[in-house]
Amino acid sequence: MLRLTVLGIQISECKKKSLFLLHNEITKQQMIAENLSKIKKIIPDSVLLVAVSKTKPIALLEEAYQAGQRHFGENKALEMRDKAEALPKDISWHFIGHLQRNKVKYIIPSVTLIHSIDSLRLLQEVNKEAKKKNRTIDCLLQFHIAKEQTKFGFNYQEVEQLLQSADYKELHNVNIVGVMGMATFTENTNQVRREFKELKTIFNKLKENFFIKNKDFKHISMGMSNDYLIAIEEGATIVRVGSSIFGKRG
Repeated sequence: MLRLTVLGIQISECKKKSLFLLHNEITKQQMIAENLSKIKKIIPDSVLLVAVSKTKPIALLEEAYQAGQRHFGENKALEMRDKAEALPKDISWHFIGHLQRNKVKYIIPSVTLIHSIDSLRLLQEVNKEAKKKNRTIDCLLQFHIAKEQTKFGFNYQEVEQLLQSADYKELHNVNIVGVMGMATFTENTNQVRREFKELKTIFNKLKENFFIKNKDFKHISMGMSNDYLIAIEEGATIVRVGSSIFGKRG
């Protein structure tokens, strides 16, 4: 009898735990949908919202998908590959992290836009793998605009040399469609604004000097959860937002 009573208590506690987890899951679902709705009301229709889903479980991406989100950003090649295989095929996948050349092959079948081209060798690798799949991959050139040395990216002179090189002119399976940059992680909004202005200036110079007749060259990817509103004011066409949609990392 005691054993049954104990089992009964165990079952009761399991039910309580299940109900608690279910409540948390419903709350999380509602939060994601509400967060997306709030952000989409704020940003102009001309700005593309990429939901930064790196490290997030597939279930949370599914909730964002059900709320109408179709553009997701990942920073690990294998994680993007696995999620792309598991989730609906009308999702547009953005690779937003530092991309190693030996991992390029994993994202080529599914990637829509690579935000983080930071060397000619990486661009050549993307071109090589894209050619194997008979694809042309849209890419952004990443610029180092932050004061932090840990960030990756070109300076303007390096990109000038790249775009004028014979090696670049041989790449027919990549399409440069704009620029990307990450501002310094700081509470100094004036500094963040200056860095975004710098990226917009770089974009304008590249457009005038190299892409004046290229209608595809139109994107400035800048701004994350803590600074995307400033980025939009300074000309962003793509913002990459994670914690403001999915919540802080637990």
